[in-house]
Amino acid sequence: MEPSSSSSSFFQGIRTRELNGFKVRKRPHFDELSSDPSCSGAGVVSIEHNGTVNPPLAVSFGKTVKNSHFLAVSDEEGYVSLYDTRRKLPSYTSCREKAVEARVCEWVAHYNSIFDLCWNKDDSQILTASGDQSIKVWDTERRECVGILTGHTGSVKSICPHPSNTDLLVSGSRDGSFALWDLRCNPSCDSRIPTAMVTGAHVSSTRKRIRRGNVTSTSITSVLYLKDEISIASAGAVDSVVKFWDTRNMKSPVNQTCPHPEPSTGKESRTHGISCISQDSSGVFLTASCMNNRIYLYNVLQLDKGPLNTFHGTRFESFYVKSAISPDAAHILSGSSDGNAYIWQVKRPEAGPMTLKGHEGDVTAVNWCPSEIGKVATASDDFTVRIWNIQKGCFPSTRSPSSNRRRVMAIPNMECKKLFTEEVPADPMKAVSISCPSEQAMIADHSPNKSITLPEIRTPESVKKMLTSSFSKEVLEMKTPDASLNSPSSVLNPPSSLKRKTIRDYFAAVS
Repeated sequence: MEPSSSSSSFFQGIRTRELNGFKVRKRPHFDELSSDPSCSGAGVVSIEHNGTVNPPLAVSFGKTVKNSHFLAVSDEEGYVSLYDTRRKLPSYTSCREKAVEARVCEWVAHYNSIFDLCWNKDDSQILTASGDQSIKVWDTERRECVGILTGHTGSVKSICPHPSNTDLLVSGSRDGSFALWDLRCNPSCDSRIPTAMVTGAHVSSTRKRIRRGNVTSTSITSVLYLKDEISIASAGAVDSVVKFWDTRNMKSPVNQTCPHPEPSTGKESRTHGISCISQDSSGVFLTASCMNNRIYLYNVLQLDKGPLNTFHGTRFESFYVKSAISPDAAHILSGSSDGNAYIWQVKRPEAGPMTLKGHEGDVTAVNWCPSEIGKVATASDDFTVRIWNIQKGCFPSTRSPSSNRRRVMAIPNMECKKLFTEEVPADPMKAVSISCPSEQAMIADHSPNKSITLPEIRTPESVKKMLTSSFSKEVLEMKTPDASLNSPSSVLNPPSSLKRKTIRDYFAAVS
């Protein structure tokens, strides 16, 4: 009988998967990452405008699922460029001649370098932080500036929106301050001022002039709005300390953490600044890329314990070189001054990083695609941005033993039945029945030979009970109301005389 009800199609699909197997997406292997355009969603784009190449400074994938394939890139000339990574992107050899074709759009956001950018308000806006000491709010669709935030007296190096309230954001500047902003304040004014500002957030305790002056030593290099929605993390160029601030009272940091001190060598220990801090999607783990060529992993709930792990292998010779932890906190991606990008497994730092080769200059900004596992972007001083993705070979298009989960449903033969019962049924096919006639119809409809009815998969004990018809009858005849009361099935389908309503009542009565 052909099943006619619409609900049966759901169970029919399940039964078909059980009989024929279903394809399982294999866990991606990052050693299969490629920026070759033959790999879907990968390629190389040249950052140039009007025939002049510019080094990219920041990259950011869209944050929502529907827009996560869009990649925003800012550069030294103040441009913002958008790329659709679902398109077929050019290769390294053709990226210059296809620079305009690969780009969705571009616009001049500042007449100065843009050091950081991020998506906001469900990707309807892009925030840009510039060397002109301002932050601009851009309508993504119209490419129109809808707000300018001023108040810093140095280049704005980092910005981060609030995790839930998209009208709030924090920024860090080279002037040594970080500021809080509320986009709802003075919406009619072209220029807005911060709602709060902390100056001298990271100042060297020794008060020594570093390199060309204390401006470099007091610079805020990275800020984060943490997932608890009231805390801010900040890092600077002066040392390897990450400070944590409560936005309700920012007179002083509420906590701070730093790497464990190295063994003394008799010489004065040298301080190393931090180029970037990042957090995973849950906000539990935080990474800090330090200028001593190490990346430190912290648990924000256990800051007093210092770094959980330390990752080696990359080179930080510039504060432009960044790192980022993956949204699922499983991997860390980092640029490097040696022209490579590196990926570590968070749980196996001793295994060393995997190397992404292809750039011909310092790899600076990096970013993870939030919704596509294995897609990352790396920016380089070679005037290109590479989009890396898992190679097609990682996800086979045809079924194979390793990509199928199959439930084996065999018809018991005579030898198997002898293991369960002393009697051999006259008709083995009638000895095992299917509990629902519609299931029998569905299985018969999907079986190569419709005269064979496949049984429902059962444990050996249940098969024994079903094969012995006399035993089944005895069970039915001997079942008493008391047995029903003591049966766990009575919790789901209790007799009419039973007054117990919950599973807790059942176990209380049994005890």
